[in-house]
Amino acid sequence: MLKRVQHDEVGPVHAISPASCADAAALKALLEAAYRGDSARAGWNHEADILDDERIAPGELEAMLANPAVTILAARNNETLVGCVAVTRKDSALGYLGMLCVAPTLQSAGLGRRLLDAAEDHARTLGLAAMEMTVIDSRTSLIAWYVRRGYRLTGETRPFPVLRDPPITFVVLEKRLNPA
Repeated sequence: MLKRVQHDEVGPVHAISPASCADAAALKALLEAAYRGDSARAGWNHEADILDDERIAPGELEAMLANPAVTILAARNNETLVGCVAVTRKDSALGYLGMLCVAPTLQSAGLGRRLLDAAEDHARTLGLAAMEMTVIDSRTSLIAWYVRRGYRLTGETRPFPVLRDPPITFVVLEKRLNPA
């Protein structure tokens, strides 16, 4: 059974820096633990009650790591990968935020906010004016978390890429970024 850590138990996160292809296996394990299955239920930010398939296929993750338009930022506690977030340059002005996750037992200690800030800072260094993301519409507490951090619902929805019964829909959120 995973134990939820107290805020003072997280320990130092030494760096948030770009991940490399060598991090693929650790990133895959982190994403699956944070989003799917029983391990994800130790945190507040999971999809385990909505989806039971893989969060990301290994080939998809490796393609992202090799894509120059994508930067996956990784947070490490010593050498252990404990969080990540992806920034994808969609065009000259817009970035896409995805895969924000923190190890389930380390959630609610501020690391997600640090990763979000790092992703937005990275987008600013790329000269991007805005960041968008999609969130499953039933994840109201997660949507509220992003709204508290300056994101706004655009009113746009997008279909989930895999047909489900009942259907799953994404809502689109966007945030204007101040210049770096």
